Amino acid sequence: MKISREVKTAILVISSILLFIWGYSFLKGRDLFNDYKTFYAVYDEVEGLAPSAPITINGLAVGKVNSITLNENGKLLVELQVKTDFPISKSSVAKIYEPSFIGGKSIAIIPNFKDPVEAENGQMLLTDIKPGMLSSIGDKLSPLQEKVEKTVVSADSLLVNINNIFDKKTQQNLQASIAELAATMKEFSQAAKGVNSLIADNKSKIDNTFTNLDHTSTNFSKLSDSIAQANLGQAVKKLEKSLANVDNIINDVQSGKGSLGKLLKDEGMYNNLEGASLELKQLLADLKNNPKRYVHFSVFGKKATPYVEPKTETKKVKDTIKN
Repeated sequence: MKISREVKTAILVISSILLFIWGYSFLKGRDLFNDYKTFYAVYDEVEGLAPSAPITINGLAVGKVNSITLNENGKLLVELQVKTDFPISKSSVAKIYEPSFIGGKSIAIIPNFKDPVEAENGQMLLTDIKPGMLSSIGDKLSPLQEKVEKTVVSADSLLVNINNIFDKKTQQNLQASIAELAATMKEFSQAAKGVNSLIADNKSKIDNTFTNLDHTSTNFSKLSDSIAQANLGQAVKKLEKSLANVDNIINDVQSGKGSLGKLLKDEGMYNNLEGASLELKQLLADLKNNPKRYVHFSVFGKKATPYVEPKTETKKVKDTIKN
């Protein structure tokens, strides 16, 4: 059977069209001869996810991103082509993550093993985004950047204030103070040298002083041991008993008991003593004024002058004794 030229041309054209379609699909990452499942996921942002990015389950590549479309509401619709016999549940999560520091973004399907319902072709999956390493570092560095900026601003203000404070006069005063401080330190160094020389000259005396101090501490230790061995408890008890007796004597005296208490508290005895003292005074005065009345020598038997008691003094004595 002879094939006409027109049929050959038609077969060639159809073959070329099919080859072009297959090549175009292959270049876009789609294999027409393989059975893929298509899923969709919607993200607010994809963070550098590109078409043909791999899709993995537990690190195993099971597909690729077919396309990313921007919807009217600003959401990003990602079409996922997955080829695997592993059952992907309906509530599985399509998470965008960064597999390496320099690599691009990928999508990891995290299946829900507790959900027995398998996802159908063309179904929408749940979504999630795992921050990449650079994003995490950026989030952690952002507060630090703000603190550094505030610190720089504060340091700048501090430097401005310092420049305003340290004018020429202040700088001159500061230089003078530093010079005086250097002179003082020099004098202090000389004084320290003098002290060192003094200590060196009197080293033997200082050693003797410390030796004596050592002996003194030893003697004091022996004295403290002797005191510790002494029966201080019994001595303290005797002292307490003696103090208690003294306290009782003082209380008796204050309450008027005994001779000393009566002498201090009995007004009658005080008045009698005062009267006796007054009469003794009068007697001595009369003896001084009239010695012949008490010492009398009579050759011819003349009688002595009788004693006359002074009325004023007698009355005063009687009133005192009466009171």
